[in-house]
Order: sequence, then C-alpha cells, then structure tokens
Amino acid sequence: MLRRLYTLLSYIIQPLLLLVMWYRGRTLPEYRQRLSERYGFYSKITPPKANGIVIHAASVGEVIAATPLIKVIQTQYPELAITVTTVTPTGSERVKSAFGDSLSHVYLPYDLPDAINRFLKFIKPRLFIVIETELWPNLIHQIHQRKIPFVIANARLSPRSARRYGWIKTHLQEMLNEITLILAQDSVSADRYIQLGFNPQRLVNTGNLKFDLEITPELRQKVTETRIHLNLSNRPVWVAGSTHEGEEKMILDAHRKLLIIHPNLVLILVPRHPERFASVEEILRKMQIPYVKRSDQRGVLPNTQVLLGDTMGEMMILYGLAQVAFVGGSLVKHGGHNPLEPIAFELPVISGLHTFNFPEVFSKLRNVDGVIEIESNVEALANAVNYFLEHPELSKEISQAGYDVLKENQGALKRHLALLSPYLEAKENKDE
Repeated sequence: MLRRLYTLLSYIIQPLLLLVMWYRGRTLPEYRQRLSERYGFYSKITPPKANGIVIHAASVGEVIAATPLIKVIQTQYPELAITVTTVTPTGSERVKSAFGDSLSHVYLPYDLPDAINRFLKFIKPRLFIVIETELWPNLIHQIHQRKIPFVIANARLSPRSARRYGWIKTHLQEMLNEITLILAQDSVSADRYIQLGFNPQRLVNTGNLKFDLEITPELRQKVTETRIHLNLSNRPVWVAGSTHEGEEKMILDAHRKLLIIHPNLVLILVPRHPERFASVEEILRKMQIPYVKRSDQRGVLPNTQVLLGDTMGEMMILYGLAQVAFVGGSLVKHGGHNPLEPIAFELPVISGLHTFNFPEVFSKLRNVDGVIEIESNVEALANAVNYFLEHPELSKEISQAGYDVLKENQGALKRHLALLSPYLEAKENKDE
C-alpha cells in the first residue's frame, strides 16, 4: 500500500522535478543534458553486455568509495560487464575520469515503475550493488521480482535517514525483505538497519571501503605536474575542500588573518557542489580577493591569494597540492565529508564539530589525536591552520596519527569481495 502511494506521489511531482533540473541547468548545463536517461530511455547509448552487474554510486563521494571495489572486480572478473550509475553530473564526471571507456555509465532513472522497467531491460544485470544508502522501493521491488540479488555495499544510515525511516518502520518490511545482503560500513549503521527491522542474518559489518583508499604513483605524478603548472612549487598552500554555503565567508576571513602572518600563503577553495561555483566566485569578487579559477587552466600570479577549485573530479589532486587541509560541511550542520582523502596524502586535517555523517571515522581519529576539531568561527580556523604551518613537527605527529588510523582499518575491500564473490561468479540469470 505504501509503495503504491509513494509511486503515485512520484508521478505527481515529475513536473516539479523537471523544473528543478531546468533551474539547476542555468549554472550547470549538464543537468539539462541526458534528461531522457532519467526516465529510462537510452536510445543513443550502446547497451552493455547482458548478465553483467550494476554498481550504483549516487554522487562523487560514493564513486570515490566504490572505485577500489570496481577496480578489483575489473581485475578479477575481466569478462564481466560493469555498468556504473549515478544521479548527479559530478558523479558522472568522476566515473568518466576514473574509468574512461572500461565500463558503461548511465544515469539511474527516477524511481518510477515504467522507467525502472526500461532501465532493467536495457542493462539486463545479474547483480545490483548500491553504494552506501539508496533505498528506492520500486527499484528494489522490480529487481526482486526478476530474482536479481540486491546488495547494499559500504552501507551507511545517517541519524536523519534512520529517524525518517523509523516513522514508517512498519511499512518498510516488504522492501527490507527484498534486499539480499547489507554490508555495513560500521557498527552504528549496522545497528540502525537492524532497528528498522532488517534481518541480522543477512547483514555483515565489513568496515568502511573509504579506508582502503590508496594514493597511486600515477596520482602522485599528476599532483607534481599540477603543482608545477599552477606555479605553486614555492608557495605554502592550505586547502578547504567540499565546502558548503555559510562556510566560504568564514574560510576567506580566516585566510585574510593568515596572510598577515604568511603573506605568500595560497588557499585552494573547493565548493562541494558545482552549481555554487558562481556564487562563491561572487563572494571573492565582493571581498576583493585576488583569485584564479582552476577552470582557467593557468598558474597563480605572485599576488594571487586564492585558487578557486571550480572543476569536477579533481578533489584528490587539489588535496595533494596542500600542506594543511580543512574538510568542509563541518562548520555548518551538514555532517561533514570524508577526512580520509587528505589523510591519505598524510596531511594534518582540521574539521568543524558537525561530523555526524562519519561517526566511526572521526571517533577513531579523535582517539589518537589524528584530527583537530574546532568551533565554527573565524578565529578558531585561522589559529588551527597557523598552528600547523608554524609547528611542522607537531603537524607531522597529527598527520601520522591520522595516517596510521587509515592503514590500520584497511581490509573492508577484501571482506566485501569475499562476500560478493558468490554473486559475481554466479551462472547466467535464466529469469530475465
């Protein structure tokens, strides 16, 4: 009954969704492109080989988490067709930059029965893997009807999502019973799924795939080349990555304070969402701060104070250019972003106090003094960055503690692969 009501409402709001996509397309044209894929029409795309797998990674964060898993599946199962789906242009761009033509990529359609039916007929998968949290009732139901295993990998359930699902807990059992396996990224998320009513016999706490992040020699080489290209070889650099509305002004005010002490310092400022690039650039203009945009593909000038990271798929490269990292979404109540990305470069990391999206990661870092957490104000941020710049030995201790946490908690990839292998090796699905 609930799924039918949900489906009816999903159809009713389609005109509004189209308006939203069109509006977003004013600043990011990619939102207006490939709209047909949002409804399961793929006439201009060559279908992947049938009986492959789908890995759904909604946006950039999920794609980054899924990347090691996808690469090891490609290595161990080279004949297996892989389709990666996303829902955002930034996620799409990340997939293309990471994998090129080695797999297929399409947008996952809206959760409408006819759109999902067209999508599944086009892809013809034998396994569907969702990264982190994407519970779409019609998608799960149709996959279940086709006897296709549905697995949530690196599963995370935020406090907000758990609370919302909890309101309709009694109506979720049909959907939860149609999920084959949940591989939880931590005990907190595992407990939340069980509290919703998911069968604990089909749930395993495998650990977080994001700990299995490694900096490849190719990435290090790209960082070196980019540093030279941007004229940053002889400038101290700090980066504020994945920032949200309400944070950029604080960060820029902190940077102005730091320039009094470190006049040659460069800030790399990277908003989380590309549709906000223009508004952040407007803040820089109003504050009359000399800046260069990364999209301009030119180096910083002697008077440049800020490099605006307005490109997609380069967050890891930009982290690699810095000596100190602040991870955004944490000075405001967004819940923070992945601190392990800069930690993989052995950078000291600063975060605000709002980190509820990554409770176990930050708990582990906190326990070993592997991160500095600050109040949401300009003075605290400026002091933290200055502390790291002026105390390189203490900075090294904190960054090493964080890096040790990263290394000690790796292994989720191996556990995921072991549990997924029966499905990856399965015989051709005869019930398509």
